[in-house]
Amino acid sequence: MKKVFLSSILMLALCVSFVSCREEADKAKDGIEEAGDALEDAAEDVGEALENAGDAVEEAGENAVDAVKDAADDVKEEVEDATDDN
Repeated sequence: MKKVFLSSILMLALCVSFVSCREEADKAKDGIEEAGDALEDAAEDVGEALENAGDAVEEAGENAVDAVKDAADDVKEEVEDATDDN
């Protein structure tokens, strides 16, 4: 009778431990999936940020070119005015 009782307790302990391990494995799998989703979101955000930064740099370059052209035109006009006055 003792063996039957101890065997039953041992089987119950094994069943509980296997179920517990399975639950932990499922939790780990869910955690990995969430981490993968977070990495995808982060990659998309970085891509958008890089695109926005590229647009900003391009616009700044265009503005700099326009400013240089305007300054050159102003200098040209000043030189023409100075030579006309003489």
